[in-house]
Amino acid sequence: MKELISIETKNIFYSRGNPLTLLGKQVEPGEMAPEIVAPDAGMKDVKLSDFKGKVVILSIFPSIDTGVCATQTRTFNKRASELSSDVVILTLSKDLPFALGRFCAAEGINNIHTLSDYKYSAFGLDYGFLVKENMLLARGVIIIDREGIIRYKQITGDITEEPDYDTAIIQAKKLL
Repeated sequence: MKELISIETKNIFYSRGNPLTLLGKQVEPGEMAPEIVAPDAGMKDVKLSDFKGKVVILSIFPSIDTGVCATQTRTFNKRASELSSDVVILTLSKDLPFALGRFCAAEGINNIHTLSDYKYSAFGLDYGFLVKENMLLARGVIIIDREGIIRYKQITGDITEEPDYDTAIIQAKKLL
């Protein structure tokens, strides 16, 4: 993990125009997706490999307690109804699992799985989404095919921008 912390990517992600530094190795389309192990809202560890054979959309955001992150979660929950049961949407943030659970219960979010990278920042470092300046995750989307290969990646230009939902859904449907 120490070697991943020393890998820095600059000038691809900003906060209201101010540059942020992403820590970890940037994953790219065509690469095998690194395993993810992260607790869900019930504190049960969930693995990416639990969804082998399915297309996986990773919706990544900094904190559920912000307007853009809440909108991203609501939007992907709603858009999940357009997808077959062969597609699963996992959200990842640095929020505590309990906060994610409360939000989902209050909002009626039940078509996606929320996961927290709060413990080890392993997802953030393995995928290159950990923001050095605030230790939260950058905002973006990754789509992984049924064989575990990354087929699409978007890191938004700025933390205040929503991801391109339409392109993400189209890309996921192409993999079915």
